[in-house]
Amino acid sequence: MALQITGALGDPDLIRLPWELPLEEWPQRHLVDLPRGISRHVVRFARLGGKVYAIKEISERYAKREYRLLWDLARLDAPSVEPVAYVTGREEGLDAALITRHLQYSLPYRAVMSGTLRPDTLTRLLDALAVLLVRLHLNGFFWGDCSLSNTLFRRDAGAFAAYLVDAETGDMHPMISEGQRLHDIEIAHMNIFGEMLDLEAGELLHPSIDPEDIAEQITARYHRLWSELTTDEIIEEVDWHRVEQRIRRLNLLGFDVAEMMVRRKVGTGRLIVRPKVVDAGHHQRRLLRLTGLDVEENQARRLLNDLDGFRVAKGLRHEDEAIVAHRWLAEVFQPTIDAIPAEMRRKLEAAQLFHEVLDHRWYLSEAAGADVGLVPAVESYVKNVLVHKPDEKALLPDEPGI
Repeated sequence: MALQITGALGDPDLIRLPWELPLEEWPQRHLVDLPRGISRHVVRFARLGGKVYAIKEISERYAKREYRLLWDLARLDAPSVEPVAYVTGREEGLDAALITRHLQYSLPYRAVMSGTLRPDTLTRLLDALAVLLVRLHLNGFFWGDCSLSNTLFRRDAGAFAAYLVDAETGDMHPMISEGQRLHDIEIAHMNIFGEMLDLEAGELLHPSIDPEDIAEQITARYHRLWSELTTDEIIEEVDWHRVEQRIRRLNLLGFDVAEMMVRRKVGTGRLIVRPKVVDAGHHQRRLLRLTGLDVEENQARRLLNDLDGFRVAKGLRHEDEAIVAHRWLAEVFQPTIDAIPAEMRRKLEAAQLFHEVLDHRWYLSEAAGADVGLVPAVESYVKNVLVHKPDEKALLPDEPGI
């Protein structure tokens, strides 16, 4: 049987790799050393034409199957590695091979640790894994072997993202059943408990971390997130208050919103959100980049939530983020600050004033059962809240020489 490479072949030099040899015997000149997760198969990284490919030896049946599953996931925009090709017809006795594109800047979870795994780092990894599993299930994908070892993690502008790297045991369905979903969670619980015990035995786990508690956490986080994302919420056009409610609930679960959209029907729409896990300082950096506003982290989170809600309300989901931010500054942020009497603006910084107006609007809307709007909220805030606040700027001691 002749050597055959099947797939979306981006680099013709792949055919020239030493496929007649087992991966374990490939010369070093073809390879690049990158962190690898634990795998029951031989995996090597090859660099060709400035691109890095991950190559896994696996039976022909499973190579073809995993290649097709990864393409299905790619078409659905699910977080997974990109399939390139599969190789069959190698020398007698050698397995086939699956070729995927190496996910740039990604690391297996053991490499993310870089020493003893701290509780906060582990929590963010588990949150990212919960997001990944929920997104796969929403796409009808049954993983069958969810674990930290079968996942790659990447930091991206402060965000943490998890990607499926091994679809060998997976299966795609039009819609995942409740039984399949619960079975996947049970497997994840068992695998992660085992991985934590392994880390504990190697003295790589922080003494405060309980392996069983961690395994329970992933299932609890998953179920809360699944419920939040799959509960139908029909909104009349775009009710700003309902949008903010949804964002707040995700924030309380420890997640931020990567994307929001409204899927419209006649007269109504369904609000859909996509969660993400973020690193410390992410909101400050993003707000400063988009608007030039340099504020504290919690203030930045709140302002960005409002900016993202503005994007949905105005139907600007596909518009450039910088353009949306400019419009939000001109149409929402600055008019709100300008609506506060000049003699009262010095009481608080502009970002804090806007944050408190949003909070006041939230409470008024909760009481009314619907969004009261920004203008009435500003008027009520000035009359009932701001008037009673001390002048924080006046209370600060004068700087030397002023």
